[in-house]
Amino acid sequence: MPETCKRAIEITVAAAEVEQETARVVESLRARVKLPGFRPGKAPPALIRSRFAGDIREEVVRALVPKHFHKAAEDQNLRVVGTPDVTDVHYHAGEPLRFKAEFEVTPEFELGSYRGLTVGYRGPKVTDEDVARRLEQLRGQKAQFVNEAPRPVGDGDFAVVSLDPVGQQELGLSHQDEVVVEIGAEETFEAFSANLRGLTPGDQTEFEVSYPEDFGDRKLAGHTVRFRAVLNGIRRKELPELNDEFASEVGDFQSLEELREEVRKALVREQEFLAQQEAKTKLVDQLVQAHDFPVPEALVERQIERQVEQYLRSLVAQGMDLNSVKLDWDKIRDSQRERATKDVKASMLLDRIAEREAIEVTHEEVDREVQRLARQEREAPAALRRRLEKDGGLGRIAAHIRTEKTLNFLFEHAGKVAED
Repeated sequence: MPETCKRAIEITVAAAEVEQETARVVESLRARVKLPGFRPGKAPPALIRSRFAGDIREEVVRALVPKHFHKAAEDQNLRVVGTPDVTDVHYHAGEPLRFKAEFEVTPEFELGSYRGLTVGYRGPKVTDEDVARRLEQLRGQKAQFVNEAPRPVGDGDFAVVSLDPVGQQELGLSHQDEVVVEIGAEETFEAFSANLRGLTPGDQTEFEVSYPEDFGDRKLAGHTVRFRAVLNGIRRKELPELNDEFASEVGDFQSLEELREEVRKALVREQEFLAQQEAKTKLVDQLVQAHDFPVPEALVERQIERQVEQYLRSLVAQGMDLNSVKLDWDKIRDSQRERATKDVKASMLLDRIAEREAIEVTHEEVDREVQRLARQEREAPAALRRRLEKDGGLGRIAAHIRTEKTLNFLFEHAGKVAED
């Protein structure tokens, strides 16, 4: 099997066809151009060929090269990926047109075993503690925050502070009027709790916060920032009672017990979904490792572009101003290459399995997904469909549904080994 997907072919177009196309281009130019002493369309063809030799060459090549390249690829059963790199173009009056095309093709590979793969699977196990924890989260969403009279702030209080970064202009930080910090909470940086604890509204302090390398906000990750903080006020969190009245406020539940049971079912569904996603990822990893074939660089580059775009969107979502930071684009792209290569290979394998198993997508399935997206984006389904038809979005939706159906097929036919 070739170690690369790159191919090259040399193509010759007969002189008669070249002359026929050249004559067509010349006549087209005669009808359009204006030359001194001649009415439009009346200039001698020989003069047109002489005055516009470069334009004629460009149009003839542009018309004949793609046509004959695609014909040659079809004749040789080559599944071309991307746009060919055309070189060594030979074009002279009265002679055949010759050129060389370098390109990539979809690799040929033997599809190995994919039914009955064995995969570790962690089934849903919802405990009473899990249910209680989710109920507490629901209580927290319904909580009210009450302003406290001025006093020293302590653990469990919600300190309302204004924050000013001292220096670090390169991080793009700015003044924040109202930041709420729960003193002593597990998710609160100890530097905030330690330096705000004991302050009374109106007090001011300065302190440093060191953010870990894996901090969610990438513009702060790995940096130490000095803040000037003013305590503006103190709030106390009041939670509602966990009773039947609370259950009716959360949703259409007659009792707390009914709410508790629904919470348990929801947790089972969540765990089941996550367990299946994890198992499907493992199955795809097995398939990728079991199949050794090259992947087209054009597809890898396209996948890298998608992943970099997603990465940049995540940075913007975290508040980073991309114009204020210097990004090493080569390093970013290189960091995505291994994952992109694996994803392309996985996509090819899933496509081949879908073909083998005749897994198709119905119009109804696409319509349901368009309806779901329309509700999510609060857009009329018809308008969204028109937009998706223009930019190829319907094809992407169908491809995604087909991939999900193929993954479900692999999971259903896999042997599951229980994991703790």
